[in-house]
Amino acid sequence: MLKDKHNRIHDYLRISITDNCNFRCTYCMPDEKITFLKKQFLMSPDEIFQLSKTFVGLGVNKIRLTGGEPLVRKDFGEIISRLSLLPVKIGISTNGLLLDRYLDDIKKADISSINISLDTLNPEKFKNITQRNNFRQVWDNILLCIKENIHVKVNMVVIKGVNDEEIADFVSLTKTLPIHVRLIEFMPFDQNNWNQEKVYSNKAALEKISEQFPLFKLKDGKSDTDKKFGIFGHTGTISFISTLTDSFCSTCNRMRITADGKMKNCLF
Repeated sequence: MLKDKHNRIHDYLRISITDNCNFRCTYCMPDEKITFLKKQFLMSPDEIFQLSKTFVGLGVNKIRLTGGEPLVRKDFGEIISRLSLLPVKIGISTNGLLLDRYLDDIKKADISSINISLDTLNPEKFKNITQRNNFRQVWDNILLCIKENIHVKVNMVVIKGVNDEEIADFVSLTKTLPIHVRLIEFMPFDQNNWNQEKVYSNKAALEKISEQFPLFKLKDGKSDTDKKFGIFGHTGTISFISTLTDSFCSTCNRMRITADGKMKNCLF
């Protein structure tokens, strides 16, 4: 068991398997000329497996593969196939573009839940945010996952003046689709043009949604970062991740490994 000096048990490991991404979201990785790690500096599938095996032996019960965009690695299928041999729950965070390419590998690895980033339902705005014209492929892959009984969590980063007027549209998706929509506050990262005026607080989002939808509170896990709600008459659910206005550091159970094998306990 891994316990820190604040008596927090760390049993959730997030592994970035690449720093590369096939999108250039304006709040995350806007520079087309950015330099990524060369292949020889990335952890190999064997290193990822051995590292994961060590952490599972120390009490980790959940591993999430992230990036960059994890599916841009050509050996992604091999990575999840090997990790599926461990007694641990495996998750994936992805932009969804290449999911259809790896769906068979994902199903064979018994991965039953995927987090997909999607910040707008407007194709033109999607192009403006991601610098890519791939909305239809991402949306089709969300529907494909649902068809294959893979639970989809849609991560929407809410940015005031950019996509906050679509909050109700995202919530409306849960009427007939069995998805979980997570509204995430805009976070400050290096060179992503963050400023306080762009932050749309989850408190404001909750108030706005409550005016239109009949919400009821769902139970949150001890180390959950999101506050979950159901909606009467809806198939899906929603939640709020208040990264800035209501931090969850005191119950954090996460550890993070970078694509070149370095350890970071916090995104900041």
